[in-house]
Amino acid sequence: MLAWDHQEDGSARLTVRAPQAASDAGHGDSISVGGVCLTVIDQGPDWFTADVMGQTLAVSAISGLAVGDHANIERAMQVGDRLGGHIVQGHVDGVSTLLRRTDLESWRVLRFALDPQLAPLVVDKGSIAVSGVSLTVSAVSAPNGSAPNGSDANGGDANGGGGAWFEVSLIPETLAATTLGALEIGGLVNVETDVLARHVQRLVAFGLAAPAVPTLPASADAVAGATEGGAR
Repeated sequence: MLAWDHQEDGSARLTVRAPQAASDAGHGDSISVGGVCLTVIDQGPDWFTADVMGQTLAVSAISGLAVGDHANIERAMQVGDRLGGHIVQGHVDGVSTLLRRTDLESWRVLRFALDPQLAPLVVDKGSIAVSGVSLTVSAVSAPNGSAPNGSDANGGDANGGGGAWFEVSLIPETLAATTLGALEIGGLVNVETDVLARHVQRLVAFGLAAPAVPTLPASADAVAGATEGGAR
């Protein structure tokens, strides 16, 4: 992060040094900063500037970034590219806190608190974006906040302090290439649930998830008979 310029209306303008992302960026392009989709309003050979509205600052962890801090940067995917992760829009659902970090021989398990309103949208082996990183959920709490099988797979408290939670397991490449490798207990991250799950939840809320099947005539003959009868 090169600069923060806070405005009187509660918004802000940030400038980020990101040589690869800025190399082919143009005015109006979308670039994800820490999982938040921002619009380029100015750029140079190795930097770009974007506006951040007050709503974004209020619901995401991007407001906690300071000059000199690192953030995960990702350009928008081009149509025709291989989809190596899942669809991430950069529309953050909320902020989660790191509850536990379990270091294993060559990988690391991170457990995050989960807002109860988001808990129904997160499933084991499903997709979730954490600070803009597309990840697979490796474990998730049961509806009562405990481990799915009633015990904690990694030992210790079942829920890392109470409430809903989810876990992700990170390989060395992810730990080295993203900010998640340096994340400490109590650290905040932006969370974006799977857009497909959000749409299904919305459809269910309106009672549209299982549309009624239209009733069809019993046979073609019945239709023909009704037509002939009406013509007489």
